[in-house]
Amino acid sequence: MTMNVHKGVSPLHRQSTIYQLRQKMRMHHPDLLFLQEFQQEHRGRVRRFSQWPATELTHFLAEDFWHHWHYGKNVQYPEGHHGNAILSKHPLQNGNNYDISAYRFEKRGLLHSITHIEGFQKPIHCFCVHLALFEGGRERQLVEIIRYIDDLAGTTPVIVAGDFNDWRNRVSTPMKAAGFSEVFEVLTGSPAKTFPSIKPMLSMDRIYVRGLRIHSASILHEWLKLSDHLGITAELELL
Repeated sequence: MTMNVHKGVSPLHRQSTIYQLRQKMRMHHPDLLFLQEFQQEHRGRVRRFSQWPATELTHFLAEDFWHHWHYGKNVQYPEGHHGNAILSKHPLQNGNNYDISAYRFEKRGLLHSITHIEGFQKPIHCFCVHLALFEGGRERQLVEIIRYIDDLAGTTPVIVAGDFNDWRNRVSTPMKAAGFSEVFEVLTGSPAKTFPSIKPMLSMDRIYVRGLRIHSASILHEWLKLSDHLGITAELELL
């Protein structure tokens, strides 16, 4: 499952959605969870919302459900910080966050984790991304991302998931050239429309895989009030 969680608040910033997000995410029982705009810490949220978790959000979301997680801090400010996160039911290694910022005013990171599934010899390399708002920046970031993947993962299975900000669908061409398939493109012919959540018109959120078989994918339409993006899920098979 992947989702831009909009820092745990509703599209218009009026309500905290983090408790609802935790409940609904758990109902789907995803083995792997890729999250963007993840508000790991924000003292202003604690003051404003009486039920905002007192612990770091990775601890709050993962507690007694996902036993392993990595967080990559991308943006720091006086009240706290946010970035990308990967939560897993299976052991995780590495947890490195690579700076792929294309612009000085827009900090972005590539969070890399490695998970091991019991009974499967090959590790699965997981990359959580949130690309730049401008196309030129995304093009430069993709060159970096593909280089990181080739250096770190080699020929082992790879999942790259997140918010690609790619409403013109320019990302798939270089990703296909690098051997990746996007789950909705394979199953329906085009990426899922996930933004804005209230009336999705743009295909922003993606799950790209290499070395894994795609069985199904779905858009979480019922979550439209929990973020400005809809979440997506995919069922994958280890080869």
